[in-house]
Amino acid sequence: MKKIIFIGLVVISTIASGQKYGIEKAKVMFFSKTPVEDIDATNTTVNSLFNATAGDIAFSIVIKDFAFKKALMKEHFNEKYLESDKYPKSTFQGKLTGYSTDKAGKQEVRAVGKLTIHGVTRDVDVPGTIEFKDGKMVAVSKFQVALKEYDIKIPQLLWKKIAEVIDVNLDFTYKSL
Repeated sequence: MKKIIFIGLVVISTIASGQKYGIEKAKVMFFSKTPVEDIDATNTTVNSLFNATAGDIAFSIVIKDFAFKKALMKEHFNEKYLESDKYPKSTFQGKLTGYSTDKAGKQEVRAVGKLTIHGVTRDVDVPGTIEFKDGKMVAVSKFQVALKEYDIKIPQLLWKKIAEVIDVNLDFTYKSL
């Protein structure tokens, strides 16, 4: 009897741990297109966890870790727009829906939850895809963020250089924990 209970506990703990994923590598990119100037930046410093059993997903991005092509763009981004000393991180907490861990190939999913940028938290529902393969999960999403929804102000002088709506791309690879 003790042997059966022990085997049952090992199986349960293996299943539970096999359904949790931690970030292995990540890339968050944003793009602002205007007639005057295009601005893009990339951040690979992301912390994230995903529980495939419950669908819970969370991530945190350090704002100062966005890399720009021009140092002055990074300075303005951190000091004037995102105020990264005051609001050092962007976070998301929510659930992924529409997937099966047993299904092969890419699956269309939705991430529904709370996105915090610039100290403002809003409910979001964004599309994406995930794929489970070889103990890993790849999650990709493309969506837009309206700056005014997160109280990010564009100075009157620069309104032609910065788009009011920014394209955001996420590409996360998770490994089984």
